[in-house]
Amino acid sequence: MSSKVLLAVVGPTAIGKTALGIQLAKHFDSEILSADSRQFFKEMKIGTAVPSAEELNQAPHHFIQHKSIFDPYSVGEFEKDAIALLDRLYQKKDIAIMVGGSGLYVDAVISGLDEFPEVDPQIRETLNKELEDNGLESLQKELKQRDPEYYKKVDLENPHRLIRALEVCRAADKPYSSFLNQQKPERLFKSLYVGIDAPREVVYERINARVDLMMDAGLLNEAKRLYPHRKLNALQTVGYKELFEYIDGHCTLEFAVSEIKKNTRRFAKRQITWLRKNEAILWVPYDGKPEKVLQMVTDRLKTNQNAQR
Repeated sequence: MSSKVLLAVVGPTAIGKTALGIQLAKHFDSEILSADSRQFFKEMKIGTAVPSAEELNQAPHHFIQHKSIFDPYSVGEFEKDAIALLDRLYQKKDIAIMVGGSGLYVDAVISGLDEFPEVDPQIRETLNKELEDNGLESLQKELKQRDPEYYKKVDLENPHRLIRALEVCRAADKPYSSFLNQQKPERLFKSLYVGIDAPREVVYERINARVDLMMDAGLLNEAKRLYPHRKLNALQTVGYKELFEYIDGHCTLEFAVSEIKKNTRRFAKRQITWLRKNEAILWVPYDGKPEKVLQMVTDRLKTNQNAQR
């Protein structure tokens, strides 16, 4: 294959992206970049469903537990690190695999990021304090007033996205959306999104089962170890936030677990909505036979290559 290709495995949480990524990496004799923004952190193993030791041994993985929760790691930094790694991989490989749980991080590598103004760290600290003191609703109201266009698009339940948008609004005194959709850098590789498709009820069943497995594996103890650092951005994450509420005595453990399942299902629903907007995705069945799925990917790669000639 003459051109370099990045296969981006996407889909809702718990649907089997890790397994498919490994199948593709073994088939194409390649390596895997994780684009799951929570699996970057070494202290968050159980609650982020980090691939098992057996899975990690089946193919080379990158960006898995390579950072600490005490070291902020932005999507911009990830983009630069991922592109640098791809430049090295493509010296010896034609195909690389990216397994993505975080759509923003996947798109950053494939399409690049918009350029935003510098933001004084004090603005971010102030917004985090406002979130802590006044809750998410105060940020939502400010964003609606400052940038109604982005307010209609953003995940209003995601504090990271709200704070990111508001810090730019405050720093530039302009809407965050005014900096979007700028001309992106040209990549030296072609990309193919491979999405795992499943009925919504299957996704929800798998999420519920995964949460039960996480609890059996010791998620509560992991949350207790991380509890003293619960204000860190990395820990504002489904699976930990709910257990912190239990540790604080605000609910029963049974209720906390049910909230983890509910909030993870909501997250998966938002992932599906996001992905359905991308018409370039090659959808493969979640329960498809490996050889059939690999054939679907190979056929699409050939089709794309012929179209480029």
